[in-house]
Amino acid sequence: MLRRTINEETLQDLINIETGLLSPLDGFMGKDDFDSVVCRMTLSDSETVWTIPITLDVDEETYRKCAPGDTIALYYGDSHKADLSVRDTFIVEDTHLEKVFRTTDASHPGVAKEKSRHPYRIGGPVTVLDRSILQGALHPAETRAAFAKMGWKTVVGFQTRNPVHNAHEHLQRLGLEICDGLFINPIVGWKKAGDFTEEAVNTAYETMIREFYPLSRVYYAGLKTQMRYAGPREAIFHAAIRKNLGCTHFIIGRDHAGVGGFYGAYDAHALARDLAGKYDVGIDLLLFHEPYYCSKCGFVTSNKACSHEKTHRTEISGTIIRECLQSKKHPPNSLMRKEIFESLICLDKIFIE
Repeated sequence: MLRRTINEETLQDLINIETGLLSPLDGFMGKDDFDSVVCRMTLSDSETVWTIPITLDVDEETYRKCAPGDTIALYYGDSHKADLSVRDTFIVEDTHLEKVFRTTDASHPGVAKEKSRHPYRIGGPVTVLDRSILQGALHPAETRAAFAKMGWKTVVGFQTRNPVHNAHEHLQRLGLEICDGLFINPIVGWKKAGDFTEEAVNTAYETMIREFYPLSRVYYAGLKTQMRYAGPREAIFHAAIRKNLGCTHFIIGRDHAGVGGFYGAYDAHALARDLAGKYDVGIDLLLFHEPYYCSKCGFVTSNKACSHEKTHRTEISGTIIRECLQSKKHPPNSLMRKEIFESLICLDKIFIE
């Protein structure tokens, strides 16, 4: 039997396939699904919207040796975690990366990470042998049961990788006005250097929920999966995951899952509208404009509800919040609540190195 030692990110993909977080995938994508996702943003059934490839890379020797019907033992460290039944093999090229990320620039963290993998891919269903890897994982069955227990008929999902500031709070409260419950579901898997640590994100939201939100209408749980920084495509991918977790609605804001200047501010909105016009996405996508603080209105709003953007707008950005945290200088209350800031500056490690 051929053997492949996987890293933490691939192990997490394996876990998320097994729990149903990545349903309807039953394993790592084969060539038909991969080509369809890259070119048409659906699985090979031409109906199921899917925008990010989930693949297993192998070294060239393993790629040359294996054939459909073979089994590959998947090891994490010295432990045999799962088996993959080979369905087919294929090679990822730069043209594929260009379609997914809209660039092949190695300064893009998603592209750089993808280029660090082997281009040789093996597709096929997986069988988890070590069930202990599922302990502590986020299970759709559990979140759906929790929402039902709270009597929620509609649930809005909120994706983040940062501590909560006033722009996030504004979007979350809009979601609460629309739906019975709010599911705050931050990414806690691999992120690039300079992003916030898992502890920082959790600490900020624990404070926010305890101090300011109605406890009966908010559910908080981390989502362990890597950021791919694929912008518009990743926004739709995040929505598909939240649909599996039981959300009926999902918030897509400005430059969702973007990085640097690789994507337009509302490219994700455009893609969401395009896909929703062609397919049954299975979840309502709430497309909100970027919130800012208006000094004339005296509250957080957006250019869809305020006419003072050019004259009284104060930006609420992660960059400004980072600078304040690094200098331990409290940002204005219009940007971040004092309680949130103070909970963060007490931490030993706020940023990923």
